[in-house]
Amino acid sequence: MSADRAPLRRALERGEEEGGPIEFKTRLTRDTHLADGRMESLAAQLRHRVLSGDGEATYVVGVDDDGAIAGISPEAFSESMDVLSLLAEEADAHIEDVETWGIEEQSSSGNQVEPGDVGDQDGLVGVATLREGAMLDREDDDEHVVVGTAGHVDHGKSTLVGTLVTGERDDGQGGTRSFLDVQPHEVERGLSADLSYAVYGFDDEDAPVRMDNPDRKSDRARVVREADRLVSFVDTVGHEPWLRTTIRGIVGQKLDYGLLAVAADDGPTKTTREHLGILLATELPTMVAITKVDAVGDERVEVVEDEVEAMLREVGETPLPVARHGVDAAIEEIGTTVPILRTSAVSGAGLDDLDTLFEALPKRESDADAPFRMYVDRSYSVTGVGAVASGTVNAGTVEAGDELLLGPMADGSFREVEARSIEMHYHRVDQASAGQIVGIALKGVEESEIERGMALVPRDADPQPVREFEAEVVVLNHPTKIGEGYEPVVHLETLSEAAIFTPEGGHLLPGDNGRTTIRFKFHPYLVEAGQRFVFREGRSKGVGTVRSIETE
Repeated sequence: MSADRAPLRRALERGEEEGGPIEFKTRLTRDTHLADGRMESLAAQLRHRVLSGDGEATYVVGVDDDGAIAGISPEAFSESMDVLSLLAEEADAHIEDVETWGIEEQSSSGNQVEPGDVGDQDGLVGVATLREGAMLDREDDDEHVVVGTAGHVDHGKSTLVGTLVTGERDDGQGGTRSFLDVQPHEVERGLSADLSYAVYGFDDEDAPVRMDNPDRKSDRARVVREADRLVSFVDTVGHEPWLRTTIRGIVGQKLDYGLLAVAADDGPTKTTREHLGILLATELPTMVAITKVDAVGDERVEVVEDEVEAMLREVGETPLPVARHGVDAAIEEIGTTVPILRTSAVSGAGLDDLDTLFEALPKRESDADAPFRMYVDRSYSVTGVGAVASGTVNAGTVEAGDELLLGPMADGSFREVEARSIEMHYHRVDQASAGQIVGIALKGVEESEIERGMALVPRDADPQPVREFEAEVVVLNHPTKIGEGYEPVVHLETLSEAAIFTPEGGHLLPGDNGRTTIRFKFHPYLVEAGQRFVFREGRSKGVGTVRSIETE
């Protein structure tokens, strides 16, 4: 819910004008406003409003024709936005933004509330901004690369990303990390506690398209709208207690590339090696950014680069120092080698090379032609919109209006829902396809019923809940042997669930590659053969691949 009521006050003060760009509506309903004949006339009216405002119109919903605030229920407001979206589509326009405020439907005297009395009470009033042209359509988007960052706490990965997406040099105190989509307590402490997201892009002349004002959602939307090529960052957590969140960011986001940060003033740490192991275990093409090179001398940078090369060789990877071989070689050979770049968010060293890399790196092969599937990473509720599930589209394409299934629920069932609208980095889009990070507003479910790890699939998909599956696993680290009844946490897509192992042959030793039955302890999930996963328990870790499933 927006706290700043200035857009509402301005619209009410200006009022409806014949030939103007502002329209007042108490509410819009499907039965009345989408009926034969009525839809065409209302779409024509909307088109007129948009043209009158040089391509932009304002619709105030929850307000009577005379400007008196009436207020409508959240359900009525949601329906009004659905109807307005359809009218806009008919008029070759789209809803760019919606702001809502709570109001007291009537004062104690029974009179309508005046604009100055807008509060935070029962009903809703909202301002929808409409723009000419269809919503952004990035169908078959091979130019949207998703990069996951990893690295030890205080090694500067979030700061590096913040500098990349804005072009602003850091102040040496990690100031640009606040430009990511982080929580207030994270900014205050200077530590990330959850996944955060950022985006920039490149235009048709390969020039960077960056955020001018990262604190405004509309500026992120502008990047999505203007860029021909997008680079989305999923910034993971460097602090050891939140390793499970880091694993979720790497395993559950359908990443194209990994970016591992190693600070020049510290060098590779135990956490660095752990994060590298997870990136490589999931077969993710990876690059290493040596950060903070401005804070040390050239000799120290050389020492850390040598340490990074040795770390990579220890795990069977071939390092490719960009300082010696050039960025073109890194573009050609990433995946078979691990490029190493020297960077600084303060001095700007190496940032041009990162821009060149991200502009040229190809999107990894996606499942755009497969049936739609998305695992929920986050859920939240938006006033006037309802429940929103966000995550990375794993496969296929989803469009606004699609009928979907969400689940499995705790009892193994799937809930029928509808994709009301789709947003990508705060910009509404007609559809989204594999590899894109989106939020999908869902009709037919409450936000409290949505849990991380649930999946969205087409209504006709006939998904089956899975409680048990057979897997091939590799034990990366364990103090003794893994026997029957071993209970680690399994991280598969966005789910993190305790599970019980029953190894074939009775046990698995560190370094073993073997088969095991895995049974989720509390909850069924949507699991498919071929999916990769990570398991951990204390300092014990391993990776695996689903080979076959047992449905409920």
